[in-house]
Amino acid sequence: MRIISGKYKGKKLFIPQDKNTRPLKDLVKESIFNKISHSKIFKINLEDKNILDLFSGTGSFGIECLSRNVNKVTFVENNENAFNILSKNINKLKVGNKANIVVKTVTDYLSDFSEKDNKFDLIFLDPPFKDQNIYELFKLIKEKNLLKNKGLIILHRHKKSEDKFPENFEIADKNQYGLSKILYFF
Repeated sequence: MRIISGKYKGKKLFIPQDKNTRPLKDLVKESIFNKISHSKIFKINLEDKNILDLFSGTGSFGIECLSRNVNKVTFVENNENAFNILSKNINKLKVGNKANIVVKTVTDYLSDFSEKDNKFDLIFLDPPFKDQNIYELFKLIKEKNLLKNKGLIILHRHKKSEDKFPENFEIADKNQYGLSKILYFF
């Protein structure tokens, strides 16, 4: 796994040796960044944006954002092995000043979020494919007002998952890559 663009382009990231963490494939990651940067629907400039990377795993999505000059990435991960690899990746690139690593479940992080905390321009969710709690996570994102005006949510799911979303979330776009599907929400 590598960083595909920006100031850390080509740098390799540490990855887990077990099967409990499913890192985002480079092709999928590259397609997401191409879409949000160049499509007519989004055209988002990531510079100076605040990113929330939920179910961060090894941090490949958030680290890719850091490589593209975002202001800050908040990584939320509670798996000890994934957290250790995420920390190694952050330290390897010396980006700790732009990274906030939170060791909590995503539900706890979202529940504890308060209005005084910074809102996010982009929220990326990459939960385990078997996670059935998506509706509740989106509900918490809305209730806690985590997303800035004109912000974007990106969700990575198994292509066969049939998640339901609260009525105030409409799918703006979607793509499928092998077993993965990527859903975009405003």
